[in-house]
Amino acid sequence: MTDREISKLTLYGDSISGNCQKPRWTADYLDIDHDWVEVDILDGGTQTEEFLSLNPVGQVPIARWPDGRVLPQSNAIMLYLAEGSDLIPEDAFQRAQMNSWLFWEQYSHETSIAVRRFKKHYLKLPDEEIDPQLMAKGRRALGVMEMQLTWTDWLVGENLTCADIALVAYTRVAHEGGFDLAQFPNVERWVSRVEGALSIGHAMPKEGVTL
Repeated sequence: MTDREISKLTLYGDSISGNCQKPRWTADYLDIDHDWVEVDILDGGTQTEEFLSLNPVGQVPIARWPDGRVLPQSNAIMLYLAEGSDLIPEDAFQRAQMNSWLFWEQYSHETSIAVRRFKKHYLKLPDEEIDPQLMAKGRRALGVMEMQLTWTDWLVGENLTCADIALVAYTRVAHEGGFDLAQFPNVERWVSRVEGALSIGHAMPKEGVTL
């Protein structure tokens, strides 16, 4: 029995954040017992003295164990929780491919799609006040995924992995940033596939709904 099984996990995060949902969905998928502590980003919840004592960087998500260990960064938490599970490929090259997608997600995907979503959907900025490069970069990222998913059902191998969880987090809500997933049909189908595997609700608007 590992420490992940004998120590109850506490996850701190804001439910509006895709980064925060990644470890939450991973824990749920793997039946890892945990508590969830909601931290309101927009209300300054990550900048309180209490929170900064847990993570001086002032960011969510973080994971905390009863022995005092604290782990930040969404993909690091997800990988730790998933160690030894079917969410991480046994084959060494496929593991490297999965990690490649995780690095790309944080560098090229999240930095455009998530940022534009936050500015448009939560800060309510008009399009003319949002950097136009965010739309261009986000569409390029979706295009990369569209090409991969032309040939495969999952990003790596033949089953759900951490790569799918990481990338679905903001892709499924990309419409809130003004991105039209109907232009990326393979991505759109993959989003529904991952949502079904994780048993989470569908985030995409119903057909005919105006954004």
